[in-house]
Amino acid sequence: MPLTPLDIHNKEFSNKFRGYDEDEVNEFLDQVVKDYEIVIRDKKSLEEKVEQLEEKLGHFTNIEETLNKSILVAQETAEEVRGNATKESKLIIKEAEKNADRIINEALSKSRRISMDVEELKKQAKVFRTRLKMLVEAQLEMVETEDWEELFNTEIGDEEELLKNNA
Repeated sequence: MPLTPLDIHNKEFSNKFRGYDEDEVNEFLDQVVKDYEIVIRDKKSLEEKVEQLEEKLGHFTNIEETLNKSILVAQETAEEVRGNATKESKLIIKEAEKNADRIINEALSKSRRISMDVEELKKQAKVFRTRLKMLVEAQLEMVETEDWEELFNTEIGDEEELLKNNA
């Protein structure tokens, strides 16, 4: 067990012949007691300071652990968000590709229908042209027949005779 300042102060030494000066020893012991008390106070103060610093260290250690956990959660969340964004972008791209394919297929189908309609119109135009040509040729043949010449050469009197013959 360590000595206390009181133990030092109360210490009695026996007297011997040719011993140390008692006053000098007492003065020295008083000085040792004072210094020892200062050392004990300093030690106690330092122990309190160490305790406070350990509490602060514990607090900061907790903060550090919390921050580390928060960073991990943030990193995991960021990875999750990044993964979700990647999945969503892939889905958007697939949907866009499907829409593009659908639009292209619809355009091709419409183009084929229009092409078929154009071909049908061409056939109808050819038929119309052929019929018109035949009609015009028939009309031209009628105009060029000799009946017209006979009509122009017929006299008015001849017309009356024609009417009588027809009646």
